[in-house]
Amino acid sequence: MKKRMTAIMMLALTALLIVAGCGKTAHEPAAVDESVDKCAICNMAVKDDAFAVQLTTKEGKTFKFDDIGCMNEWMGKNTDAIISAQYVRDYNDKAWIAYKDAYYVYDADFKSPMAYGVYSFKDKAGAEAFAGEQGKGQLMTAEQLASHSWAQNKEQMHMGGNANEEGHATTEHDMDMGTNDGADMNMNAANADNSGAH
Repeated sequence: MKKRMTAIMMLALTALLIVAGCGKTAHEPAAVDESVDKCAICNMAVKDDAFAVQLTTKEGKTFKFDDIGCMNEWMGKNTDAIISAQYVRDYNDKAWIAYKDAYYVYDADFKSPMAYGVYSFKDKAGAEAFAGEQGKGQLMTAEQLASHSWAQNKEQMHMGGNANEEGHATTEHDMDMGTNDGADMNMNAANADNSGAH
């Protein structure tokens, strides 16, 4: 009788695990389509490169980002979202890796699309080799990124430019030029008025 009860309990437990497993959807990384994919935070085009990252919510909605810092910002703004999958890419071969399994190297001088300076790697050896080649870089795990400052390198942002309303890159220099051109035109108009007054 005791053996029979144990067998029934084992069958019930197995059935329960099967049912629980069926309700869980494994979200695979979605391909990047450069012609349509835009970062869910900065609205810049998401390139099919080593910096592309993405997350999928429990409901199956996928959000793509051009920089890991943008994904972090999205999570900060959507704290009630239940995230079922997060993927980053290996800097060396662009293979998708689960966010929690990757290793990261950070330095403020590393260039990334939105100047967050965080690069991802599929293994610790790859991350350490990269930092060694660069002669700098802080090795981090996903757990450590949770307390990372996520500061953008403002100098890189100014050098790389920002997007205007049409999504075209504009630099601070371009914007200053436009202001000066306008001022020059006003001065020329004023001089013409003054010369006509004499």
